[in-house]
Amino acid sequence: MSSPTGPASGLPVRMPRPRQAGRHRRPEPLAAPEGAPALVLAVPGTPSAATRSLAEEVVSIARSELPGLDARIGYVDGDDEFPTLQSVLSHAAEERTARFEQARAAGSDVSEPDGPVGIVVPLLAGPDNALLRRIRQAVMESRVAAELTDVLGPHPLLAEALHVRLSEAGLARADRARLFTVATAADGIVLATVGGEDAVQAAGITGMLLAARLAVPVMAAALDEEGSIAAIAEQLRDSGSQQLALAPYLIGPELDAGLLEAAAKEAGCSAAEALGPYPAIGKLALSQYTSALGIAPPQNQGAPAF
Repeated sequence: MSSPTGPASGLPVRMPRPRQAGRHRRPEPLAAPEGAPALVLAVPGTPSAATRSLAEEVVSIARSELPGLDARIGYVDGDDEFPTLQSVLSHAAEERTARFEQARAAGSDVSEPDGPVGIVVPLLAGPDNALLRRIRQAVMESRVAAELTDVLGPHPLLAEALHVRLSEAGLARADRARLFTVATAADGIVLATVGGEDAVQAAGITGMLLAARLAVPVMAAALDEEGSIAAIAEQLRDSGSQQLALAPYLIGPELDAGLLEAAAKEAGCSAAEALGPYPAIGKLALSQYTSALGIAPPQNQGAPAF
């Protein structure tokens, strides 16, 4: 029995749990700022149902990481079925103006919004100057205040994604012991990209991270430069690699049909699938968006090792 001044002698006292403070305090969940510009995913390549599904999965991942995010998809080569990047930006601008006018009509003392209407994130793992020029031109032609971010790579998460795709194809083994060095079915990796020399150099940075994961040599080559894949494959074989694998440093929509198959035949090896809607792609797209806005990205930017 408890007395007016406290519990009876010998009985435990339930005390409220103190609020965590300092660096061990649980961070407040991050949400998109009110009125923040839209994340507009710029999708290259020929639009298709498969391309739309991939892009929708990428923006779904981004939305799950940042509640309240306004994420949209614009196609570089869009049509009536697949909205162009210009039309998506124009529609976002019209919606923002309409919201402002409605708020003013309702008597709210709001100032006219400024800043970008959208943050355009290219769905590209590495730089492709020809595609980036087209994306930049589309943004300009929309006549909408929008900011264009950098591409998604190079980044350690893309090395992880490449590792996963290789393991799915039976060309590398997953690191079930959670060790950094793993056994691999291939003893040399050709990292295939598009976009010329700039793309090859950028892919080489992620390639070094992949080489550290697999403990085998990784060299980048350009799918869109004649002889590049064969030359790198020969260089790897000359250095002692015999069982090669082709790893596309590509998300998918930017890859021309048949190009990867032809490259694998040219190199005389098997190929993994393109990166596709791997979770890291959505997280990196969101990271470009939050960096452009100057807000802190979600805490969990990584994915568990496998």
